[in-house]
Amino acid sequence: MVPPGSQISPTLRKVSLEGNPLPEQSYHKLMAVDSTIAHLSLRNNNIDDHGAQLLGQALSTLHSCNRTLVSLNLGFNHIGDEGAGYIADGLRLNRSLLWLSLAHNRIQDKGALKLAEVLRPFELTHTEVVKRRRLLLEKGSQERLRSPSTSRHGDSKTEREKNQLMRVSSFAMVEKDKMQTMKTSKGLGKKKEKSGEVVKKEEKPGSGQSPTQGTPKKEDSTKTGKAKVTIPEQKLSKGKGTKTGSKEKRSILLETEVVGEATEVVSPLLEPVEHRDGKVFMPGNRVLLHLNLLRNRITEVGLEAFLTAVRYQAQFSESKSASKGPVGLLWLSLAKNCFSPQCPAYTTIQELMLPRDPASKAKHKEEAAVASST
Repeated sequence: MVPPGSQISPTLRKVSLEGNPLPEQSYHKLMAVDSTIAHLSLRNNNIDDHGAQLLGQALSTLHSCNRTLVSLNLGFNHIGDEGAGYIADGLRLNRSLLWLSLAHNRIQDKGALKLAEVLRPFELTHTEVVKRRRLLLEKGSQERLRSPSTSRHGDSKTEREKNQLMRVSSFAMVEKDKMQTMKTSKGLGKKKEKSGEVVKKEEKPGSGQSPTQGTPKKEDSTKTGKAKVTIPEQKLSKGKGTKTGSKEKRSILLETEVVGEATEVVSPLLEPVEHRDGKVFMPGNRVLLHLNLLRNRITEVGLEAFLTAVRYQAQFSESKSASKGPVGLLWLSLAKNCFSPQCPAYTTIQELMLPRDPASKAKHKEEAAVASST
């Protein structure tokens, strides 16, 4: 096992620790909050209800939650109803686990009811309700703190734009005054010096070079004065460069904000809830896609509970939300338990799950393709 004080490799993604029973059952340390393990197999390790309690708490509590584990195999252990209840408690607020196997354990109807309950809308406990209210208050205070800063940022941005426009307009007025002064000096030059007219006439078709040496210098200086009119474009081009830089900075900031939003995890307690008879109900866990309860001790009582959960989750796959990806259980195994395979509840569950099973969908597509080709 993990020695005290040591750290799990940050690149470790898959761990198979089967047939290695530990007296302290400290397998939950592999599911710490900072763990990078995505696939964990703990089959045949004599894990009992106490070990299941530690694993359930590692999945989620009110204060912490594992967000990296995708699959967990707890088959061939000694988990009973109490341990199944702890695992179900861990699934209440966990939104990362997709695959769970509890096959070949000792789960009866009481544990089956707990697992089925978490797959449909369930009532929040008093502690969960209090925690939800605190999260809502924190969220509201954060939004109120963000809004003034946003307005101040917008005001400062508007002021900067106004100042920039004022600088450009003042610069244009200065250039206009220079041009008027230049025109006045030109008129005086025409009256006093005829060479100025000659230079002007020769400059129109010419390549810009003057045949004389003295007067053209004045005309060149005048032209440079005219060229100053294009300085706003140069400054604007510089300004564009500055704007481009600012755009790049803004894009970098936006990317950082997006990453921050991506990494920011919203608590399931903030999901939309339903109020009924003074109680608060939140949607069941619709992230779990695969649940294996093969060869346990579940009777028709637990089977009816799973039928209710499957019917509830099936309605989401038929809604528009299904276009965003799979929602709810896609595969559920309840075979080899303490009920007849011809049981009506079991038959109905199979009928509801068959169209959702990706394997059956692929097989149906293959059969349809073969039929169309023939």
